[in-house]
Amino acid sequence: MITNARVLQSEFVPNDVKHRPAEVSHLSDTLRPVTNGNRPEPSFLYGPSGAGKTCIARHTVEQLRENVVDLNTQYVNCWEEHTAFQTLYRVLDAVGNTHDIHRRSTPTDELVQRLREYDGPQYIVILDEVDQLEDKEILYDFYRIRNLSMILIANREEDVFSDFDGRLNSRLQTCIRIRFNQYSLDQLVTILEDRVQWGLEQGAIETQGLERIADHAAGDARIAIGLLRNAARQAVQQQTEQITDDVIDAVVSETKSEIRQKTTDKLTPHQQVLYDLITETDRIGAGNLYSAYCETVEDPKTRRTMRNHLSKLQQYNLITASGNTRNRTYSACG
Repeated sequence: MITNARVLQSEFVPNDVKHRPAEVSHLSDTLRPVTNGNRPEPSFLYGPSGAGKTCIARHTVEQLRENVVDLNTQYVNCWEEHTAFQTLYRVLDAVGNTHDIHRRSTPTDELVQRLREYDGPQYIVILDEVDQLEDKEILYDFYRIRNLSMILIANREEDVFSDFDGRLNSRLQTCIRIRFNQYSLDQLVTILEDRVQWGLEQGAIETQGLERIADHAAGDARIAIGLLRNAARQAVQQQTEQITDDVIDAVVSETKSEIRQKTTDKLTPHQQVLYDLITETDRIGAGNLYSAYCETVEDPKTRRTMRNHLSKLQQYNLITASGNTRNRTYSACG
């Protein structure tokens, strides 16, 4: 039944992306100066998770690489590489400047200096989950590199720009903003139809089945593709010729748990502590949560930072919040 497992992965970037022509066109126009050897303005892609931001960024940059011979690119997931050192290392690694860097002994300032000395071709860096950077001042260092341009990606605009100081604000507040809206059910079905065409045998699933998957996914392409992948695996294990509604329904809980686990694996230490404290109780108030958090970690962050962490956990459906700011309570998603 499965003819190409690679296209059933959410990380797969298709050559032809659907339902984002305006966003692709906008980002392509922003990056066009690269074709003349010039530096593009920074761009900021934002919207809910599973709305195609990362896919469109990577697709557009890959299309650009086909037309520009001298072009360096790098993708960095700032949730996984959230320290300044980790992010700098990834950015430098794409241009071969990390062979003698030691993760435990090389100071971060040395990495910054090496980046300042970069004098190669135009360099486009995709900084995904950029709101997760521990020190956003690194964006100022990136901005000052003459041949480097940034594509910033996050769920919410305020999670990125509210923490900028005056220097960063003056330089990045005017970056090109591209908003992504949640996919509709019909749009998800079309996306799934392409994955079926590329990765499954003909007739493996009917349109009604794809609509059922899209309905379960509730606008999130990552969940939709994960459901399709797990349903196909389940059908293979059961030695059936078609993915039925029963097969789809049977993998919904497993798929959402799988995606939740992948998300929790990316949590920073402080986010993990907050998540653990919330999951240990049925419901906990913000004040009690902050007190418990301060007792658990050696270097507790401010209440504002805690709220930012909690907002991230909400965006990825790990926790839910109810009540106003003063009386807000949190509980884990089931």
